Amino acid sequence: MIQAIAFYLFAIIVIGSGAMTISSRNPVHSVMWLILAFFNAAGLMVLVGAEFIAMLLVIVYVGAVAVLFLFVVMMLDIEVAQLRAGIARYAALGLALAAGLLIEIVIGIKAWSAGTLQVSRRLAPTDTAVPNIQAMGQLLYTRYLFVFEAAGFVLLVAMIGAIVLTHRQRGGVRGQNISRQNARRPEDATRNVQPPVGQGVQL
Repeated sequence: MIQAIAFYLFAIIVIGSGAMTISSRNPVHSVMWLILAFFNAAGLMVLVGAEFIAMLLVIVYVGAVAVLFLFVVMMLDIEVAQLRAGIARYAALGLALAAGLLIEIVIGIKAWSAGTLQVSRRLAPTDTAVPNIQAMGQLLYTRYLFVFEAAGFVLLVAMIGAIVLTHRQRGGVRGQNISRQNARRPEDATRNVQPPVGQGVQL
């Protein structure tokens, strides 16, 4: 019973958070709703016995979204003073969300201690004695090896594209010549002059 309650609770909050993420006009609020969606998705992964994926959702995605939050604040020129001024106004809402997350964590722990959900149809049934991390590794490097390699290749292409776009040639930008810097002598960089009293150095 507790498993069904936890499942519907996490699923409803994930759907609601996803809808608020795409419908919110404030980008900071959208990021917050997205973080809430990731936390509840991690709760769903815990219910089905995939603790490793839940850990990845919390550590990788929430951590990356937190960095994205900082980039949004810096790039959109959002005044930090206004954000701090609104803390007292939204303090009650923040405490309510924190209490809700705490209740969800308690329900998730109780549901996990009661046992994982019995999924009747699984694409790859595994032995209960095998940890899910080991089972996932065996599947990735045996049955889904080509799909895993294709995903890595797509990420590699995306990384190379980002590097190429960042280092494209732009006018008016002074490039760095490392060999010229290493060949520079101290006597070429400094000049010892003795200007007369009351006169400055003329370049």
